[in-house]
Amino acid sequence: MENKNMSIIDGLYKAFAAGDIPTVLGSMDSKIVWNEAEGNTYADGNPYIGPEAVLNGVFGRIMQDHEYFNLEDIELHEMLNDKVLATLRYDAKHKNGNSYNAQVAHFWTLKDGKVLAFQQYVDTKKLHEALMN
Repeated sequence: MENKNMSIIDGLYKAFAAGDIPTVLGSMDSKIVWNEAEGNTYADGNPYIGPEAVLNGVFGRIMQDHEYFNLEDIELHEMLNDKVLATLRYDAKHKNGNSYNAQVAHFWTLKDGKVLAFQQYVDTKKLHEALMN
């Protein structure tokens, strides 16, 4: 089951990289509980419940605020109990002109092929510094 979960998360990241947000949202349970890292600007809506809340509260805002926002160096780590840990970096440029490359971890919980929960961990100091200006 864990390998299936790794494939689901891998596909989710590939869809995000291709700009295929409907596929990303389609991988989520209708009652997904999504949490951005404490101290992250987008944590103001935590927890986001449901794919539409994630789309409007997180993805939409990221795209509105950034010239580009890429995920790099993604490594997936198989965990027990239908969980997957992803370590990666955000390579992004805010519309204020500031670029950043931040260390990130995403903790995913799945059930029956759908994402039930997401927890982001990120270098919020680096994000905050990029938003200043």
